[in-house]
Amino acid sequence: MKILFLNGPNLNLLGQREPEIYGRKSLAEIETEVRTRATRMDSKVEFKQTNLEGELVNWIQAAKGKFDVIVLNAAAYTHTSVALRDAISAVGVPTIEVHLSNVHRRESFREKSLIAPVCVGQIAGFGANSYILALEAAVNINEKTNRA
Repeated sequence: MKILFLNGPNLNLLGQREPEIYGRKSLAEIETEVRTRATRMDSKVEFKQTNLEGELVNWIQAAKGKFDVIVLNAAAYTHTSVALRDAISAVGVPTIEVHLSNVHRRESFREKSLIAPVCVGQIAGFGANSYILALEAAVNINEKTNRA
């Protein structure tokens, strides 16, 4: 099983940026934890991060036929990007929306996700562990698909 983890704007600053909201772990530390767990689950993971919306769209489009599931932390683009929503919908690769913070307990503009309706599910509010939960969900999605 192959899972693509995509990370949007400002996630390259994890560990430094507002640690009281996003935690003290860097994105590299989160990636290491996910890779370790993925190996135990007989899954391969790839991680990418960008601050550019169009690059995320390109990566989503390129995932078709190469990855079984996408885990996407679109960060601020979650609330603004019709382009990401359309890309997810167009490629048909099951996508899980993930967030470190509980977006529903923050500013009201963060409560609306434009990508949620085209994602299989959403994991939010568990800090770095949100990524581990997303990995487990991705494996479960793939197992259900292969049993059907």
